Amino acid sequence: MIHARSGPVDPEPDTSVRPPLVRELFLVAGLFLVYKLGRLAANGHVEEAFRNAGHVWDLERVLHLPDEGAVQGLLLHGHTLVQAANTYYATVHFPATLVVLVWLYLRRPRHYVWSRRVLAVLTGAALALHLLFPLAPPRMLPAADLVDTGKVYGPSVYGDTPADDSLANQFAAMPSLHFGWALAVAVGLVVATRSRWRLLWLLHPLVTLLVIVGTANHYWLDAIVVTALLSVAYAALRPPARTHRPRQAPAGQAAPPARIPAPGAYASGTGTRVAGTGAFEARTGMYGAGERTTRARLPGIRTRRTPELPARAPRAYARSGVRR
Repeated sequence: MIHARSGPVDPEPDTSVRPPLVRELFLVAGLFLVYKLGRLAANGHVEEAFRNAGHVWDLERVLHLPDEGAVQGLLLHGHTLVQAANTYYATVHFPATLVVLVWLYLRRPRHYVWSRRVLAVLTGAALALHLLFPLAPPRMLPAADLVDTGKVYGPSVYGDTPADDSLANQFAAMPSLHFGWALAVAVGLVVATRSRWRLLWLLHPLVTLLVIVGTANHYWLDAIVVTALLSVAYAALRPPARTHRPRQAPAGQAAPPARIPAPGAYASGTGTRVAGTGAFEARTGMYGAGERTTRARLPGIRTRRTPELPARAPRAYARSGVRR
């Protein structure tokens, strides 16, 4: 037995709005290069970064946010779990974002353009904040008393001397682009897809949040600030409208015939004829000499009903000598 799909059919990709591939490759590569150079330009503000870290830690305690150490305590129950968290932090961030962008480019070009713009705006705003507000991560803050899980258990993506790290700016904790990009790609997939399980994509930013906090690479406020920036980007850049294809009849089942309303009906001396359809039911009766009245019953059409003559009318005509 063949069942019809219960949800709307996904439309085919609109290739007319798909940007040229070569241009997109240069654009994404250029944005990534500017981001890396900007992070390196913000490197070296050691004293200011640690001073800001103390302010952020004290503010979290005033706001009664959960202690980052509670999440890390869950990871430290086993080496396998903490190493899996470190691997997730080191390897999933860039590849997951790239895979989602490629899929959107191929299957949802309109949503790809929207998601790429959102990521560009979010990354630019985060880069400006990295320059204005250098912040040491909680793994470096003595008051936090947290373990640098990447350094102790591995794998780690940072160098041993943060001030001289030429590969990454370790004082760019605020805001967390790990969480911001994960949330952006998850929202992009939720908006672009039709599956009833599409909300499960939000597990990616949820797991990312637990990982960045549990590995002591970010504060809770880092995720809160990037979420606020992402909300502003979504308010400024509206998602594309969804397009639906008409539902098709299941295979092996004929489509129902179209109902054509009758233009009208007219009465004659011999019956009622209806234009546009031949399906009617008539009832005929003799009410007088040479008179015949027909009443048609049609769905959706109200016909005029001829008043019936008294039952004795034919007999009266017979007594009067009128031949029928």
